[in-house]
Amino acid sequence: MAGKVFFSVTMSLDGFIAPESLGDLMGQQWMELQQWIFPQRFFRENLKLGEGGEEGRDNDIVRETFERTGASVMGKRMFDAGEQMWPEEAPFHTPVFVVTHTKRDPWERPGGTTFHFVNDGIETALDQAREAAGDRDVRIAGGGATILEHLNAGLIDEFSIALSPVLFGSGIRLFDGVDASRVALEPVRSEPSSRVTHLTYAVHPR
Repeated sequence: MAGKVFFSVTMSLDGFIAPESLGDLMGQQWMELQQWIFPQRFFRENLKLGEGGEEGRDNDIVRETFERTGASVMGKRMFDAGEQMWPEEAPFHTPVFVVTHTKRDPWERPGGTTFHFVNDGIETALDQAREAAGDRDVRIAGGGATILEHLNAGLIDEFSIALSPVLFGSGIRLFDGVDASRVALEPVRSEPSSRVTHLTYAVHPR
């Protein structure tokens, strides 16, 4: 199993990746945070939002992130929000392993996405995701608490942040509660575009 475990998120300049309330997802502030991705051709095609769209480095990064991902892991909070908002053909097109205490049969969606519900922790979910991904990578899709749990457990190999030129002021901080004594970062890449700055880091034990 040669794939990496990574996460890829959009973050505000003051460190937030989502509003505190699920009810504010898809609200104006969140839309401003994510505004770089909506015009991208690959994103529009993947979510069936219509033809056309921008092509360029932002679009390439969206496509490359999708293509490297063989399976995803997410928390119950993100799944609950997404279950209401994703189209019938969910945008993952791979197996997704949901870390939850809720027992539920796998939920298969059109287009190749099947949600599997894992009741005994992140390591079990990650093991199942690695097996499903084969030689592709496993993406820790979110939300913030699930990403942080994997990071603090030493399970993340790499991460990318699209740093968006907006300020949130409050919400869910990406690194709130990080165990900085255990996590060391190595810069891999920095790519500014006209909309955001893409930052990539390798993660090592400190």
